[in-house]
Amino acid sequence: MKGSHLTALLLAFAATASARDVVVTIDDLPRGADSDGGRSLEAVLAMTEKLLKPFRDERIPVTGFVNEGRAVEFGPEGLREVLELWLDAGAELGNHSYSHLNINNVPLAEFTADISRGEALLDATLASRGRELRYFRHPFLFTGPTPETKASLQTFLDAQGYVVAPVTFDNSDYMFAALYTRPEFRERVRQEYVPYMESVVASFETATAALAGRDFPQILLIHANELNADLMPELLAMFRRRGYTFVTLDEALADDVYRLPEDYVGRGGFSWIHRWARTKGLPITAEPDPPAWVTEGWANR
Repeated sequence: MKGSHLTALLLAFAATASARDVVVTIDDLPRGADSDGGRSLEAVLAMTEKLLKPFRDERIPVTGFVNEGRAVEFGPEGLREVLELWLDAGAELGNHSYSHLNINNVPLAEFTADISRGEALLDATLASRGRELRYFRHPFLFTGPTPETKASLQTFLDAQGYVVAPVTFDNSDYMFAALYTRPEFRERVRQEYVPYMESVVASFETATAALAGRDFPQILLIHANELNADLMPELLAMFRRRGYTFVTLDEALADDVYRLPEDYVGRGGFSWIHRWARTKGLPITAEPDPPAWVTEGWANR
């Protein structure tokens, strides 16, 4: 009896120790990365419905980050209709700026004004559900090319009450997505996209162990497009095979790892795992690149 009880405890401990959590965050709402895809309101609504179906049906948390300026074909009223679909699916919504500007190439005042410009519709949409705008995601994951710009941007975000949404599982899904709407690439993308994503996840799992010596809740970045709408069930299944549970952004950010110092300054945009490792003086191993045919096709699109 005692032996059986001990075995049960050990199994329970092993299950707890091997448990992994991940947040799914989706950028560039209403649609991004696949410029050849349909941009009409009808096309974006259909893509959004398909993208969100697994999250709605399975009650999986998801957070979307909005660029209102991407809704030029149908404007604020159409975008409001799209965002209501996200809220109906139980999603959180955050600000990704109005125009997705590159902070490396514009004055800080212009960049912060673009963040503010992206707030009005989001504020109104969330307020209609009794919710508040809380999260900000840096475009391109660029946080500032100089110490002064980085510090001033963070001061602005703090004053606006934003919580920055970091990314740990960074990847190049946007390259695959750009090719997916082209018939000559479509089937090959379908075959190789999820295996590529799994290779990235495996690489960051190794980096996580080197950085923290334990698992912690990860934050996945992908984009709102036809590719992820079509292959989301397979992508979610991959995470489940690797032992992941889907959690909210709030739940992930409660982990102490998200309080680690991060002092990277420069023009690059990459995973917070690499940022924390650089700050600690640890060696960095980059995640896998997409296959050559993807990078070449994307460069020549």
